[in-house]
Amino acid sequence: MNGDGSSFEQCYRCYPVTFIDKAHLEKGDKIIMPPSALDRLASLHIEYPMLFQLSNVSVEKTSHCGVLEFSADEGLVYLPYWMMQNMSLQEGDVMQVKNISLVKGTYIKLQPHTQDFLDISNPKAILETTLRSYSCLTTGDTIMVPYNNKQYYINVVEAKPSSAVSIIETDCEVDFAPPLDYKEPEKLQKLTPSNKRPLEVKEEEEPASKVPKFTPFTGSGKRLDGKAQTQTEPEDTKQQEKPTENGKYDEKLSVTTPRQRSGKLVFGSNSKPLAAKETVKVVAPKNIEQESSTKSDEAKFQVFTGKKYSLNG
Repeated sequence: MNGDGSSFEQCYRCYPVTFIDKAHLEKGDKIIMPPSALDRLASLHIEYPMLFQLSNVSVEKTSHCGVLEFSADEGLVYLPYWMMQNMSLQEGDVMQVKNISLVKGTYIKLQPHTQDFLDISNPKAILETTLRSYSCLTTGDTIMVPYNNKQYYINVVEAKPSSAVSIIETDCEVDFAPPLDYKEPEKLQKLTPSNKRPLEVKEEEEPASKVPKFTPFTGSGKRLDGKAQTQTEPEDTKQQEKPTENGKYDEKLSVTTPRQRSGKLVFGSNSKPLAAKETVKVVAPKNIEQESSTKSDEAKFQVFTGKKYSLNG
């Protein structure tokens, strides 16, 4: 055992707490020391609670912890396995233990290894409950937070007002850094939907242009008198027609609709007044074939061919 009258410094072989069936100590930073260490500490004027600095001299790594009890075998010390990992210690390696006094912490910044820890309903409340089992925190250490049968590892990124602080009976502000596996969303993915929209509009416009134009009233009609229906030319073509050499319009325009009497309903645009008993048919030489076709149509279809009766008997 080395040191002056006011300090404690000793080397021990370290083993995990699971070797003495105390796996519950993995939830904190407390170690188990031999009874001889208690005798030496009791004779020194040290501050309470007892805090210690643990050092692995071979790799120059240090950490800090508290003590739970003095029941270990002489020359041995038992500590949580996550602390052995922080200092790169194996079972049976030699570790230096020294008492130390730490200031109370006011601010700590933590960084979870995975995003799963932040998915918990209330991570700060769980962390507050877990840190009640800790005596101090050291910048660069990785602590373990057990919850719901799962272990979450968290890095101590920053501590104030010192790199190693005591968190016993103190109000300490806790902040979180982005998890180690956190990835920022790519900006290109946000722009792709807007780039695709013009293409979709073009695809919608192409089929619309391929749809045939709707033309109304393109069917054929039937006359009540059985005569063949002559095709009427559009108004645009009628307006473009010019007078013939004789100064007269075409035959289709020469026949005009007679003025009808008021109060009479007449079917057919070529009908004449009721007083006319004889009809005069003017057949042009060019329309002989059309007249023969109309006569054949009259033989096929005749309207109002039944008998007539008088009300006087």
